[in-house]
Amino acid sequence: MGGVMEEEVVRRFLRRFLEKFPAPLGSEDPLPLNPLSRKVSLDELRGESLDLGLRLLNTRDAPSTLNAAMCHAALAELLKADLSPFHLPQEAEQQQGEEQEVVLLQSEPVQRLFLNKLREVGVAWHQNLPSPLPVGPSRFLMCSAHAIRNTRRKMEDRHVTLPDFNTLTGLKDGVERGYYAVFDGHGGVDAAIYAATHLHVNLSQQEGLQSDPATAFKTAFTRTDDMLRGKAKRERLRSGSTGVAVLLQGEWLHVAWLGDSQSMLVRRGQDITLMDPHKPEREDEKQRVEDLGGCIIFMGCWRVNGTYAVSRAIGDFDQKPYVSGDADCSSTRLHGDEDYILLACDGFFDVVRPAEVPALVLGVLREQGECPGALEGAGCEEVSEGVLGERVAQELVAHAKAAGSSDNITVMVVFLRPPAQLLLQDQSNTAVATEGSAQE
Repeated sequence: MGGVMEEEVVRRFLRRFLEKFPAPLGSEDPLPLNPLSRKVSLDELRGESLDLGLRLLNTRDAPSTLNAAMCHAALAELLKADLSPFHLPQEAEQQQGEEQEVVLLQSEPVQRLFLNKLREVGVAWHQNLPSPLPVGPSRFLMCSAHAIRNTRRKMEDRHVTLPDFNTLTGLKDGVERGYYAVFDGHGGVDAAIYAATHLHVNLSQQEGLQSDPATAFKTAFTRTDDMLRGKAKRERLRSGSTGVAVLLQGEWLHVAWLGDSQSMLVRRGQDITLMDPHKPEREDEKQRVEDLGGCIIFMGCWRVNGTYAVSRAIGDFDQKPYVSGDADCSSTRLHGDEDYILLACDGFFDVVRPAEVPALVLGVLREQGECPGALEGAGCEEVSEGVLGERVAQELVAHAKAAGSSDNITVMVVFLRPPAQLLLQDQSNTAVATEGSAQE
């Protein structure tokens, strides 16, 4: 029965998709969504095409696994095509530089071709469903994410949720993976957008991803930073971004980070430290900067050479190597009793201590759990919009704002057990504690 229902889900979506995309885009037809760049290198084509495809499909209410599978299939077809008609002439400045030649493509026409490939995949699958079907639940049960600009003039945060990391990137080694990341930009949003678009693609291309994930993660950060350096030089971009990324790989949780965005784990209601954020005032970071000939100065907050308030970041090339692009990574084995992982930018962690998080999350779950039928995922108005736990990130962001944060705030909660199970466990613990008090 499940297989029949899954087939119907796929057929229904493909039918709706083709109704809205009845014919290929012509050379003069506008794109339904703007691409991220006007010019794209061959190295950037994968990330930018996948980003465009996911943005388009995510508006169509399809299962995330199906979205990922279609984007991967369309990208594979795009990369087989002759892209030479889209090549741009090499610019004079680039010709005079010492770097190796970078082939640049016109983004709009090449992305028009990608979207037509995406449509071709939809047509082919509508006529003959792929086997196995690219749908089905991930063991990464739910991710609650929310972000606000707050009182800042611009929103410079970006976040990425990829429960179907393998499907999107084409990995078929039998190890289940989910990827989640938060990027906090400064001096503009370009670096944060770039990292959110390319880091996971670079990570998927590391040969040692399964055998040595820490090195793979660090290399992916370095590769992303190097790619951004080329784009920043070509387009005169000036910005930077901290970043924290989580890879759930089999029974392991791997966290890599640059700067002061953070991730934490909660296991049976207790907060577990996964990392030490890079801040200029951290003694080893201060020593590293000073050994390079730089300095840490207090100007409202501690700053590297009196400029940036972070000591490691993607971008910020005017302050490299003082602002380092070298990521750190930690690995934690999961035992099945973990509740969730939380990722957030400093707009959250500057006003909320990690030790406060478990009680805050339980408070939201309790409030929702008071609705009739909430533990079954349906009931009163608050729960009818989705399953229990969906609003957790939104409430955490609201709490941080009320606590005095004026920065951009992004919070992501990746549940490792069903929220209903966490609430039942809390209710059981409360009942035991109440019974114990009564006996005393």
